[in-house]
Amino acid sequence: MKNIIVCIKQVPDTEKVSINKETNTLIREGVPSIINPFDENALEAALQLKEKTGARVIVVSMGPPQVEEALRQALAMGADEAVLISDRVFAGADTLATSYTISQAITQIGNFDLIICGKQAIDGDTAQVGPGIAEYLDIPQITFVEEVEYVDNKFKVKRVVEDGLEVLSTELPVLISVTKDINEIRYPSLKGKMKAKSAKIEVFNAEYIKADETKIGLNGSPTKVTKIFTPTAKDSGEILCGDAKECAEKLVKKLKQEKLI
Repeated sequence: MKNIIVCIKQVPDTEKVSINKETNTLIREGVPSIINPFDENALEAALQLKEKTGARVIVVSMGPPQVEEALRQALAMGADEAVLISDRVFAGADTLATSYTISQAITQIGNFDLIICGKQAIDGDTAQVGPGIAEYLDIPQITFVEEVEYVDNKFKVKRVVEDGLEVLSTELPVLISVTKDINEIRYPSLKGKMKAKSAKIEVFNAEYIKADETKIGLNGSPTKVTKIFTPTAKDSGEILCGDAKECAEKLVKKLKQEKLI
């Protein structure tokens, strides 16, 4: 195996995020940024495969210049290279535009065998970007992976499904998205931190990745966020007592009272 690409995202620490009630946007000022937790597991999975196969690990992230901090953290943990996809014209991208932009950057990197993403980002929870990248690159994808092995030039994975686990085998190249159950994340070493400080981070802009301007940023985003709000707490439910017939009658009566049927 040659190269493993890991897609990471820098996100606000959701435990400390609040919402501006006037503008309906997240208040990011003063809120620390972290690597999306699921992406940390993706990186750890890549590093473990690197130790077994000798593959190079290339970390990719899209965002403003400050995302470099997250990339250096990934380098400190053991990644070999880092690429920042950054350009003002990428601003306002939804998951479709983001998937396209990252896939274009990966095409420029080339020569990859495996792409690993976290199953979703904690700031959006859509779980759409990983699969979107695979679609744009026209490669197989396996989501919700909690175990991966590389044997005889193939990947054998276990993925979480509704009623248990599914075991799949796939040839290269492939994209997988991983859950937090796949591993325990390592801490960066002092040597790794020192090396990461002086490491060169490549910056890809729209021109370099040969992006179609109609598919990036706001222009390439068919969805728009019009409002962000905290859901109101619901009242506790009501328990109906009695046998099946009595409970059914009570339920129908309640639904009629609420004009739901």
